Amino acid sequence: MNSSPKNQQGLTLISIVLILGLIGFFVVLTLKVVPVYLDHGKVKSALAALQAMPDIQTKSEFEIRDSLSKRFNINYVYDVTKDDIKVVKQGNYVKVDIEYETVVKLVDNLSLLAEFHDSFEAGQE
Repeated sequence: MNSSPKNQQGLTLISIVLILGLIGFFVVLTLKVVPVYLDHGKVKSALAALQAMPDIQTKSEFEIRDSLSKRFNINYVYDVTKDDIKVVKQGNYVKVDIEYETVVKLVDNLSLLAEFHDSFEAGQE
């Protein structure tokens, strides 16, 4: 009797389901999180464009807020509200501060909170 045990090869059904579930979770996480950071890139881009304006120190607070609002509308940024933008203007000194948070629902009762804070200063105090 020369019988050798048959070697098992491959994955079981349970391990395949677990691996596919894990891959699915990370795909859903990526699809939900990446747009949040893409929108944040648009906010940073709008701030950089505002900072690059040569006459930013002479603009009023209303003009600065209006310019940011227009840039956000063009880029479809809806997470930043007017209450999230703080503009400090004293003479030739301007400080624009944007602090906001975004909540993204992942699955059922699991959500992701992302907090962002960006600012720039221009001119002399």
